[in-house]
Amino acid sequence: MMSSVQIDLLAIPVPAGVEGESQSGLQMANPRIYGALAHRPGNRVAAIVMHPTSNFLGHYLLEPLATAGVDILGLNSRYVANDSTLIMERVIQDVGAGVKAMRERGYDKVFLIGNSGGAGLMSFYQAQAENLTVKATPAGDPVALDKEQLPPADGIAICAGHLGRPLLLAGLIDPSVIDERDPVSANPELDIYGAGTQRPFGQEFMERYREAQWNRMQHITKRARERLAYIRRNGIANDEAFIVYRTYADPRYIDVTLDANDRKPGGTHRGTDPRKVNYGPNTLGRFCTLTSWLSQWSPDSNAQGPSDLARTTVPVLQLEYTGDDSVFPSAVHAWANAAAGRLTSQQIKGANHYLKGQPELLKQVVHELSTWMR
Repeated sequence: MMSSVQIDLLAIPVPAGVEGESQSGLQMANPRIYGALAHRPGNRVAAIVMHPTSNFLGHYLLEPLATAGVDILGLNSRYVANDSTLIMERVIQDVGAGVKAMRERGYDKVFLIGNSGGAGLMSFYQAQAENLTVKATPAGDPVALDKEQLPPADGIAICAGHLGRPLLLAGLIDPSVIDERDPVSANPELDIYGAGTQRPFGQEFMERYREAQWNRMQHITKRARERLAYIRRNGIANDEAFIVYRTYADPRYIDVTLDANDRKPGGTHRGTDPRKVNYGPNTLGRFCTLTSWLSQWSPDSNAQGPSDLARTTVPVLQLEYTGDDSVFPSAVHAWANAAAGRLTSQQIKGANHYLKGQPELLKQVVHELSTWMR
């Protein structure tokens, strides 16, 4: 019964970050992350579900998974609800603090659940926990990571998993932007929301579109590196804020024949005109600093999704939500290939990205997770 599950709020100390990482002096002086632990007497196996920036204290898996026999910690990073200054190398310290806290509670096994944007994070964490290679951020800033901070987990479950922040944004960024300083500038030949663009999108168009997206990612990265070098060389500041306009322009959102699954058009903001989301003020990657762009979004990021998963050795469960409106079959295949030889996979037919309004499918997800973990 749900009533037998108790939820406790945990405050977990983490290593201090760098100046300017948070506007809170208290957080900088006494850094903590917070989690909601759903637990039930007798459960000996545990899981952690976490995202680089989303608030998972109320994650939909908490009570159901604990009821099914697996205690679960919904953990928030130090960058919860604000990824403008996010450094991925700091976030894996936060994951490690959560794993350590669960190990100290005496669980027989601790698993990582990479849900949505958490898939790339958990893969990056486990890869570094098994073989620590990262010594600095892509900006060249040293990171004081050590093995004691990164205890390995016993397995990874990927549920509706994005490919990691750099690859996710590379598929979303609008390549029709002409001037990075002008949020409405557009090349009509690459504007998928323009009146002159024909759907379905053909192969030749998609090849030009993806190349232009990658070129824009590289251009922003080059500019970030040059600007960072300039302000540091001249003693102006250690970092600087900037805006990346129009980051909700994946053609798969409006053309469901591309990378086809059971989804409906519109993307994760279904019910809202995707063009307005693209031009709006609060979309993925909109507000950045030079160092956070390099660490979490740029092609130079140390966190590379399936490439990280391929460097791990633990068992992997992948749950494919076939009605997912933002994780497509090509991503599912990339994760599967990275975990070849140690993968258990299962389709959740018709499931949307958030399992919104799908209580029976949530039960199926919980069953698959708990059975595999126990």
